[in-house]
Amino acid sequence: MSKIIALAGKGGVGKTTVSALIARYFTQDGTEPLLAIDADPNSNLGETLGLIIEKTVGDIREDFMRDPQGVPSGMDKILYLETLMHQVLVEHKNFDLLVMGRQEGQGCYCMVNNILNRFAEELEKNYTWLLVDNEAGMEHLSRRSSGRVDMLLLVTDYALRGLRAVGRINEMLGDLKLDVREKGLIVNRAPENLSSAFREEAENIGIPIICTIPEDKNLLEFDMERKSLLDLPDNSPASGAVTDMMNKIKKMTG
Repeated sequence: MSKIIALAGKGGVGKTTVSALIARYFTQDGTEPLLAIDADPNSNLGETLGLIIEKTVGDIREDFMRDPQGVPSGMDKILYLETLMHQVLVEHKNFDLLVMGRQEGQGCYCMVNNILNRFAEELEKNYTWLLVDNEAGMEHLSRRSSGRVDMLLLVTDYALRGLRAVGRINEMLGDLKLDVREKGLIVNRAPENLSSAFREEAENIGIPIICTIPEDKNLLEFDMERKSLLDLPDNSPASGAVTDMMNKIKKMTG
């Protein structure tokens, strides 16, 4: 059974950057298969990793809903959708990426969603680790039949607004009926010393700070030059912070 790391946080706090840095961590030795899932409708994880995304799971769903009878003659509908899912799986030498893409349009998507979700959960069994970059509402996680998350990482920038958004996400976990085993708070673009007001707010939320990621000029440079964060140097402050965090998470998740 794969171990599941999920990330959530409000837009603009650097959640996708952190997801990419975690993926980079797993490329360092390549011995533990990773499936990364970009479940944020903005779908920026592939670009951050330097991968070309030609089609998403959302595209499959919309194409099928537009023409449900377009299944090749003699082919089972379920097998057809699963074949299309294999085609949108982006393979890297050290990990694979599945991009969920657009949300549903009008109409009932229950049947096709059930097929796609079932395929995704079967696919996950081939990997040691599953990394899920979520939207703030975590809708993708709530649809999983198991509802299990081994480590939920809630990401904020160094601002009380971002921290309070994390608090609201934390409060709604009960409504989602997720089995969250461990939780940690990541403070992105953090100063060397967090203010007492920020720490007090974090303590009120009740999630331990598992990582502070400092400002890193490399991240801006790589973004401007459209470089993959997989190529970030080992002495990058951000990659170093995430490496330390992942070493902790591996111990915490057994």
